[in-house]
Amino acid sequence: MTPDIVSTSAGPTRSEGSATAEPERPARIASVDILRGLVMAIMALDHTRIFFTDTGFNPRDVTEPALFLTRWVTHICASTFIFLAGLSAFLYGRGKKTLDLSRFLLIRGVWLILIDVTLIKFGWRFDLDVFRMTGGIIFAIGGSMIALAALVWLPRWAVAGLTLIIITGHNLFDTMRADELGGASWAWHILHEPGRVYFSDQASVYVLYPLIPWIGVMAAGYLLGPVMQLEACLRQRVLFQLGVAITLGFIVLRATNFYGDPTPWMVQETWLETLLSFLNCEKYPPSLLYLMMTLGPALILLASFEHTQGSFAKFLSLFGQVPFFYYVIHIYLIHLLAVATAFVQTGDLVRMPEIGFSLGGVYLVWLLVLALLYPICRWFAELKRNGRGWWWSYL
Repeated sequence: MTPDIVSTSAGPTRSEGSATAEPERPARIASVDILRGLVMAIMALDHTRIFFTDTGFNPRDVTEPALFLTRWVTHICASTFIFLAGLSAFLYGRGKKTLDLSRFLLIRGVWLILIDVTLIKFGWRFDLDVFRMTGGIIFAIGGSMIALAALVWLPRWAVAGLTLIIITGHNLFDTMRADELGGASWAWHILHEPGRVYFSDQASVYVLYPLIPWIGVMAAGYLLGPVMQLEACLRQRVLFQLGVAITLGFIVLRATNFYGDPTPWMVQETWLETLLSFLNCEKYPPSLLYLMMTLGPALILLASFEHTQGSFAKFLSLFGQVPFFYYVIHIYLIHLLAVATAFVQTGDLVRMPEIGFSLGGVYLVWLLVLALLYPICRWFAELKRNGRGWWWSYL
C-alpha cells in the first residue's frame, strides 16, 4: 500500500526576467495527483474491511464474488503507489545533480522503513512491543527507494534492462524456499518470500512485502518520467496505448496458464467463479501477471485523468497531494473507529476488536472515513503548501 515520496511536479521553473531569481514552486501534474488520490481512497476500503469484518487479511475465495471483488479492486493500490513513487523521483530529480537525488532517495528510504516498523506498526496493532515488527508496503517503498538511489547512477538503458529482468523474471524463482537456504533464509524473505526475519530471540520483523519485484516497479515508474514531459495530448495517447498493451498482454498470457503466476486459473462451477479464478493473481510477492493486471489499467486511468476537472477530481487530488500524511492518519482513524464501535457493542475497550460487519456496513464506514479524512488532509495540505523548511520534503 502506497504513498508518494516527493511532489509530482513537471520540474522547476524560474521567474521571468531574471536568470538568478529564486526558483518557483514546480507545478504539480494534476492527473498523477488524481490517480494517486483514487487508489488511496480505494486503499482505505480494504483497510476498513480488515478492521470491520472477520473475513481475513487476504480473502481469495472465488465462491464469494462480492468479498473477492472488494478485495480484488484494491490490488491496484500497492503497484500504482510504488510506480508513481518512481515517477515522482524522476520529476523531483530534474535539474538536480545525480548525487543530490541519490542522497535524497537513500535518506528518504531509510526514514520510511523506520516509520513503518514504529509509528505505522503501532497504528495497525496499538501494540507497544517494539521487538516484533512488520515490513509492510511502506517498508517496500523505502527499500525500493534505497535501491533506486543506486540505480539512478546507471544509464537509462541499463535501468530499463534490469527493470525488465526483475519484473518478468522473478517468477522463475517461485519454487525456491527460504528454509532451503539455511543461514541465508533471511535474505530470501527480504527479497522474495514473505516471512519472519529474526535479529535475536526477541527481535524480529515479518516481511509481508518482499522487495522483488517492487524495486522493478519503482524503477519502471522512474523510466516513465520522460513521457510525462511530453505535450499533454501526445502524453495521453502514449499512456493509453501503453496501458492497453499491458492489459491485453495480461489477458493473453494469463489465458495460456504458461507463466507469470504461481497459481494457474481453473474452470469453476459458474462462469463468474471462473472469471474470478482468472483474476486471482498472487500479490505476496506480486507476480508478473498481478503487475500487468494492475499497472495496465493504472496507465489507462492516468491517461483518462489528463483533462479531468470538477469537484470529485479535486476531492481525489487533495488526497494525492499529501499521500504520506494520509497513509499514517487513515490507519489510526480506521483503527480508532473500530475500537469505538466495539466499545459501543460490548462496553469493553479492546486493542484489536473483532467486528463482524457485513460488506454493506463496511462500505458505509469507508465513506465515513473518507469524509473525516478530507478536512484533515485539506488542513495539512495548506500547512505543507506554506512550509518553507527542507524537512517538508520528508513529510
